[in-house]
Amino acid sequence: MAIWLRFVIWRLVRLGVVLLVLLFATFMIVRLVPGDPARLAAGFDATPQDVANMRAEMGLDRSLPVQFADYAGHIIKLDLGKSYSSHEPVAAIIGARLQKTTELAAAALALVMLLSVPIGITAAALTREGRHRRGELIFGAVTSVLGAVPEYLAATFLVFIFALKLAWLPVAGSDDWNSIVLPALAVAITPTAHLSRIVRVTTLNVLAQDYIRTARSKQLPRRLLYVRHVLPNVLTAALTIGGLIFASLIGGAVIVENVFAWPGLGTAVVQAVISRDFLVVQAAVLLLGAAVVLVNTIVDLALGALDPRSLVRA
Repeated sequence: MAIWLRFVIWRLVRLGVVLLVLLFATFMIVRLVPGDPARLAAGFDATPQDVANMRAEMGLDRSLPVQFADYAGHIIKLDLGKSYSSHEPVAAIIGARLQKTTELAAAALALVMLLSVPIGITAAALTREGRHRRGELIFGAVTSVLGAVPEYLAATFLVFIFALKLAWLPVAGSDDWNSIVLPALAVAITPTAHLSRIVRVTTLNVLAQDYIRTARSKQLPRRLLYVRHVLPNVLTAALTIGGLIFASLIGGAVIVENVFAWPGLGTAVVQAVISRDFLVVQAAVLLLGAAVVLVNTIVDLALGALDPRSLVRA
């Protein structure tokens, strides 16, 4: 119990440190923009007085530590400010888009886990002990190609085949339930290819263990062998990598949303960048980064509960 408590406390402390670094990084987004951020936000046709007013509104006329303290204080109070372009509360803009991004990321993550684990285990079962060399070569080639395809390119191909040529699914929007299929597939293709390769290697390592040979010698049915002995070990590795893959899913979702006109945070960030709405960009980046950090912390805690050996290693 003491080891578990120390493990949880350490993970929470590390979470706090990472969130603090993320907070400072998002704070510096505006300060590192080339040129005068106040001039960019006010517009190039703004008068010097308008620029001065914008600089005061953005807090750029104060010292950097004071600016950061003020920024952190507003974030802690969940006060994200108002949009420079629409004058709407940033929290309302983010809240209206957050649900759609969450839906897309959750659907993509479900596809990755549901496809990569059985594909990887099946490939390992078919190619174990040097069997089916040609199948191993085909699996490696296909996953390598799919793993190298950028999300926007995968989205373009999916639109061309399933929306334009076959007319099975809608091109863009989020009105019907089937409108999420193509965006989720576009986001999930690359992580599925990567995780399938990892699951295959992990499965081959598990199948080479002595206790697997013992189970085979006892003529344990193949279904029970894989369900009882192989799958739990593979899921532990898949869960570890899945937490890391979640970051790429978030990044892919931001890109794919703009291809499919999906009304999520990705399209909001692009619109905010174009209109130089820095507060919206800061809030979106902070929220997406915090989501990735929180998911990885939850994965660490789940691994600690599922595999007590990780508590000792930690």
